[in-house]
Amino acid sequence: MDPDYAAFESSLCNDFKDFCKKLSDAYRELKEDLTPYKDDRFYRLAPMRLYTLSKRHFVLVFVVFFICFGLTVFIGVAGPNIIESTAVGPTAGNASKHDLKSPVLSTYNQQLWLTCQIQLNKADALKIQTNITMTVKIRGVTTDATVTFINNQEHIRPRTISCAQKCDEIIVAHMGYLNYTQYTVNVSFENLKLLMYPITAITFTWKTYNPTFSQVEIWFRFVFVVLTFMVTCLFAHSLRKFSMRDWGIEQKWMSVLLPLLLLYNDPFFPLTFLMNSWFPGMLDDLFQSLFLCALLLFWLCVYHGIRVQGERKCLPFYLPKLFIVGLLWLASVTLGIWQTVNELHDPTYQYRVDTGNFEGMKIFFLVVAAVYVLYLLFLMIRACTEIRNMPYVDLRLKFLTALTFVVLIISIVILYLRFGAQVLQDNFVAELSTHYQNSAEFLSFYGLLNFYLYTLAFVYSPSKNALYESQLKDNPAFSMLNDSDDDVIYGSDYEEMPLQNGQAIRAKYKEESDSD
Repeated sequence: MDPDYAAFESSLCNDFKDFCKKLSDAYRELKEDLTPYKDDRFYRLAPMRLYTLSKRHFVLVFVVFFICFGLTVFIGVAGPNIIESTAVGPTAGNASKHDLKSPVLSTYNQQLWLTCQIQLNKADALKIQTNITMTVKIRGVTTDATVTFINNQEHIRPRTISCAQKCDEIIVAHMGYLNYTQYTVNVSFENLKLLMYPITAITFTWKTYNPTFSQVEIWFRFVFVVLTFMVTCLFAHSLRKFSMRDWGIEQKWMSVLLPLLLLYNDPFFPLTFLMNSWFPGMLDDLFQSLFLCALLLFWLCVYHGIRVQGERKCLPFYLPKLFIVGLLWLASVTLGIWQTVNELHDPTYQYRVDTGNFEGMKIFFLVVAAVYVLYLLFLMIRACTEIRNMPYVDLRLKFLTALTFVVLIISIVILYLRFGAQVLQDNFVAELSTHYQNSAEFLSFYGLLNFYLYTLAFVYSPSKNALYESQLKDNPAFSMLNDSDDDVIYGSDYEEMPLQNGQAIRAKYKEESDSD
């Protein structure tokens, strides 16, 4: 055998072995970073500002949170209405065909709905329901006055008219993005004569986003993108002195959630107004679902990992949680894509046309959500019962639970005020946006989640003297001294005395030991 070839083969094998060894070491380090606390480093974790806060500081943190959130709501109340409506009619009740022309539109109008409300000559409160057939032809008008059929076809759709004292509004068509400056719609009804009462009038309404609100939304998102970027940089800067394996589980998750919050605020949102495409809207929905599901996963991991002091394997710890939250994310993304794709082919599409699949998806989502809630409650109860008297950990558990509970209560109130009791009704994806009354309902959601993450980033970031405290804990000469400080500060009355007082106690003991 050629000696040069043998040497080359040997060198190649050695390089391959070195490469495999580096991959193995990198995987081992990453596994250690993701694995929850170990016994030998439980008390070497990077300190948190949370440990240095007294009762007054905690109250101040919550007060600042409520002030910032209240300011956001106030700006929203004073802001413009989200939906701009233009009524057409009422037209004669005996007319079965209607030719409608929308207002002149721009990209700032974002989306377009055409709704219809039938008025009956009916004085009693008897509730009736009647199925009718609706034929819709949609044309788009460009800036050069060129008229083109959308999808080159007419759409025949069934609709259900529900009437008590007055009839419910039905959606005729919904354009998820505006590709034309104006639309003309021809609507004709069949089976209207089957109604028990005579029709007095039919009123059509064009609904779009208010261009003024669109400008407010652009600036509002931009401000939160800048704030989130600054908070992310400051949080990363505060942890730069500590090895990643010494970060607490909350600090590791904040390093993931803050970049996802940046995407949730959507720095690419201005593309919606620069290009006539469904892609920016789909991207925004994807970012929002990704962040919200990551937040759900964060709660599961923290309430489980905060009480885990022994070594756990990475895969068994994360896999069940990823499975549950992943199903929620998959259901939400599938539902959004399903709606968007169908509306691109047919602007008159509604979920009641595909009721069976929609009901199946809704039941699946509710079942998985129920499993998630039960699992989270189980982890919270176990955490509260097992670590309620442990120094440091008890404080982290109480603060996260209190702040998260406040955020969830506010979210439930906002959801109820915004959607009422019919959040999961048919066509809910297309109809939700028409239920906005003012900017407060929109801004409150963004403000709530942003300020929630900012507050967590503040309390979980290390304080200025965190490195000094960490070095003392790692130094065996000060181990007994640090244990006594923990007992004094986080013992029976740890809420009364901040951790900063431990420095004075440490100095006193040091002087006494030197004199001895």
